[in-house]
Amino acid sequence: MNDQIDAAHRRIGARDLDSGTARVLTISRTYAAELDDVWDACTDPERIQRWLLPVTGELRLGGRYQLEGNAGGVIEQCDPPRSFAATWEYGGSVSWISVRLTGDPAGGTRFELEHTTHVDDHWERYGPGAVGIGWDITLRGLAVHLAGEAVPPEETWAASEQGIEFMTLSGRRWCEADIASGADPGAARAAADRTIAAYTGTEG
Repeated sequence: MNDQIDAAHRRIGARDLDSGTARVLTISRTYAAELDDVWDACTDPERIQRWLLPVTGELRLGGRYQLEGNAGGVIEQCDPPRSFAATWEYGGSVSWISVRLTGDPAGGTRFELEHTTHVDDHWERYGPGAVGIGWDITLRGLAVHLAGEAVPPEETWAASEQGIEFMTLSGRRWCEADIASGADPGAARAAADRTIAAYTGTEG
């Protein structure tokens, strides 16, 4: 469990957009797989559904995609097999994701994902863990898939003792990243507590 959490690196930055201030969440880790294999796992609809969710649409530059029961958007940049970027549209709000793959000098492939989102009431209440925990779960699923194992249904895994521990640890790590970025420690911990409670089903 801790190995999966420790394998990822998390940081939070800021970016000024025309529409206002935004936060940039970055999560990265290295997979023991060839770059082309990781790219294929992230862009082939048949493989995506094995570790993330079923996806429909046109996975090409300018195409619109939809993850079943989750976000959709438009693919705005694509540079195979190195990077892609897209809008991330969910719940009436729009944010942006970008994925970059590079060969790791020590072997394997470094995967880096950035998620740029506006600072709003939801951010103030829940902090970066609101989306960060979800990305930790996603990168874990990709790791399991690339290792040639079956990824259990998220609903079953999330309700398990292992899933609850993973989400709790993830929330704590995003809290640490939030504080390291300059957030007020008390506010960051309170936001993390609310987010962890929401993910683990213990929210009051």
